[in-house]
Amino acid sequence: MARFPVDAPQEKVIRAFELLGFHRVRIGEHIAMERENPDGTRTPLTMPNHRRIKGSTLRTILTQAHISRDEFLEAYEQA
Repeated sequence: MARFPVDAPQEKVIRAFELLGFHRVRIGEHIAMERENPDGTRTPLTMPNHRRIKGSTLRTILTQAHISRDEFLEAYEQA
């Protein structure tokens, strides 16, 4: 398994979230993304609009969006 990114490029992070079913809702100072779940609920995700996303920020985003570390790393490697 790959190591967790420490200073990840924003576009690669966004592509990874898109592979996990999220789509962009709004872009401003923050990037808002959302995923529609099979049960009809929606999972929101918000991240800062920075060129690089720090590892600690990324871990917080994953926790809030209920995405496991392994699930994200698998999508990140494909992105």
